[in-house]
Amino acid sequence: MKPLFILLLSFSAWFGGYSQSAEDYYNRGLFHLGLGINQLAIEDFTKSIEIEPTSIAYFNRGVAKHKLSDYQGAATDFTKALELNPKYASAYLNRGKAKLLQLDYQGAVTDFTEALELDPEYAEAYLNRGNAKMLLEDFRGSIADFTKLIELDPKNAMAYEFRGIARHNSLKDYRGAIEDYSKAIEIDPKNAIAFKSRGKAKFLLEDKNGACLDWSRAGELGDGSAYELIREYCN
Repeated sequence: MKPLFILLLSFSAWFGGYSQSAEDYYNRGLFHLGLGINQLAIEDFTKSIEIEPTSIAYFNRGVAKHKLSDYQGAATDFTKALELNPKYASAYLNRGKAKLLQLDYQGAVTDFTEALELDPEYAEAYLNRGNAKMLLEDFRGSIADFTKLIELDPKNAMAYEFRGIARHNSLKDYRGAIEDYSKAIEIDPKNAIAFKSRGKAKFLLEDKNGACLDWSRAGELGDGSAYELIREYCN
């Protein structure tokens, strides 16, 4: 912590040595944001906005608020960023994330769709829209989004994992789900959730031994709830 403290003191002393512009406050806000000092980042972005409102200052203040779990405040800032720059795909994406965390799933889908209209290859928007659709129980829509994400990013373990969950829970396509969970595990061998979920799909296909082995591995990787499944179904 001492080197960081010295760095902060040095930066503050340097920054306080002359008249500050909107850009100066913005850059210091980025500095604080990068260090995870989010409240100070918010204060700096606010001062920058007071001098010269810009879409990027509102956007980054929204990011800082999001990190502090102020999702409504973050959404408001992303909206201001969009008022100044209606083609700001990242602002739509991040506002959608804030809405998702406020349980406004349909609003989130709308924002992720706007982001994709601006950038049709925005992989993160497909991932988040797929999640929002799954929460709305639009499982076929979510599978389509995860499939598109896999086309764009074939090494995205989360896309396979979530597509597996959608296949498992909605279509009862347990074999297809197992294929997706297995691919997620191949990409990320420490994915405890994928092991546990694959175990559940195997159990539903009456592969008890395979299920118990997967749950054991999930437990070893830190998912304590997997041991509860072992105690209930494997002993």
